[in-house]
Amino acid sequence: MADIQPGILALIAITFGLGLLVFVVVTTTSFLKISVVLFLVRNALGVQQVPPNIVLYGAALILTVYISAPIIEQVYGQLNDPTLQYRTFDDWGVAVKRAQEPVRDYLKRFTRPEERKFFLTATERVWPADMRNRATEDELSILAPSFLLAELKRAFEIGFLLYLPFITIDLVVTTILMAMGMSLVSPTVISVPFKLFLFIAIDGWSRLIHGLVLSYAQ
Repeated sequence: MADIQPGILALIAITFGLGLLVFVVVTTTSFLKISVVLFLVRNALGVQQVPPNIVLYGAALILTVYISAPIIEQVYGQLNDPTLQYRTFDDWGVAVKRAQEPVRDYLKRFTRPEERKFFLTATERVWPADMRNRATEDELSILAPSFLLAELKRAFEIGFLLYLPFITIDLVVTTILMAMGMSLVSPTVISVPFKLFLFIAIDGWSRLIHGLVLSYAQ
């Protein structure tokens, strides 16, 4: 029994660590905005299953790794400090604090002051007195939800702008079909090829991905 227990604890720790890593990647990196925009583009094109979900998530993950490479390197540099021995809880606490610095700077760069101010003010109504008295705008607990809202806002702004030309094509095709007395023909059958042609003609995927990547420029 004593031999099995450490193995179970290790498995639980690994599972928890992987789950926490996925949560951090989804909520505190560019993965959120990129994945939302890619799915909105697919819906705007009217091709619900192409590209498949796994492809869009894979593309978002690859771009996230590319964009986050400087942050990853900085965090690794902080954790790879020779002065940290990782033998006591104090060593681990120091390592976590050092690793937070690059992440904190990254999140703060892409959050809006008004969102940070809201979440800081909301602590007066949500958090206990001892916690809210220590809260500052630079804490991860304030920056993370601010970053989440900012990324969602930017993602839907991009999605709205991308939808406009495709909606125009849908309206034009529907109007032409009704004028020709072909109301029984589904407009989607005609509009999808036109939307795909337009997207290909302007090199849509490259332009979209280039714009997403450069939106995180220093």
